[in-house]
Amino acid sequence: MAIAVNFSAQALRQRTFPRAMADLALNPLPSQTSRRLELKRTKKQPNGVAIKKQEQNKLTYNRGVSSVMSSSNSDIESILGQPSAAETIKDFYMCINEKNLKGLEGYISEACYIEDCSFYNPFNGKREVIHFFYLLMGSMVQNVKFIIEHICEGDSFTAGVNWHLEWKQTQIPFTRGCSFYECSEEGEILVIKKARIIIESPLKPGGVVLVLLKNVTTIFDEFPQVAEWFLKSPNVILQWLLKIYAIFVAPLINPLLAGYVRIGKFMAGLFALAIKIVVYISRIFSR
Repeated sequence: MAIAVNFSAQALRQRTFPRAMADLALNPLPSQTSRRLELKRTKKQPNGVAIKKQEQNKLTYNRGVSSVMSSSNSDIESILGQPSAAETIKDFYMCINEKNLKGLEGYISEACYIEDCSFYNPFNGKREVIHFFYLLMGSMVQNVKFIIEHICEGDSFTAGVNWHLEWKQTQIPFTRGCSFYECSEEGEILVIKKARIIIESPLKPGGVVLVLLKNVTTIFDEFPQVAEWFLKSPNVILQWLLKIYAIFVAPLINPLLAGYVRIGKFMAGLFALAIKIVVYISRIFSR
């Protein structure tokens, strides 16, 4: 029995080794030509928009492992020099992390439309979008970075991203989010023409949302015409509510709120003064 096993193992080894050598001959290691082709593709990109893949990986993979799930054609497209939505989005976030507003402008189309679910109104046009990201980069201190967790690339130059914010490689609470991008070709590069951004809410209402959804949809069923009007123009109702608040409620509530704000500032000043006194006394005793 042992002789038969050894014989079969030797036969398998003899069949496998020539096949491996043949595969190695058909698929050699990367040559100088392929490297030159990659460098040539990199130089083709204008204004340094396309960055080397090593620098792209340094964007969000400076910590942990991230995965890129793309369609089967993405690798072929990269070899042929065609743009990739996933690589474009990674470069886009690299510009945000590096506070590179000029480089970020190269990824925004003139008719860009971005819908951030944290805002009531979308950002329409390149000027509004650039201003939004200018404010975003201004609110991020030097050590705050976007960390990409996953990129899922779809058809027609679309990509979805899961991300979060970190400060010195530590995740900041309530900063998880996901974004969906739709790109278009402009020359040899891709630019973002549409995006939707969804950010984790610090409020966790839980089951209250389901109860509220049931009550609202019940009202919709009872008054379908009003429901259609509301769903077609929700901003109009919000503006009317704000006007009612400004006329009837604000004169009563605003003085109280202003008083609470003044008290809060006074308490914050006292707390800061107490900390300074403690630090001063500790320095005296440390001598």
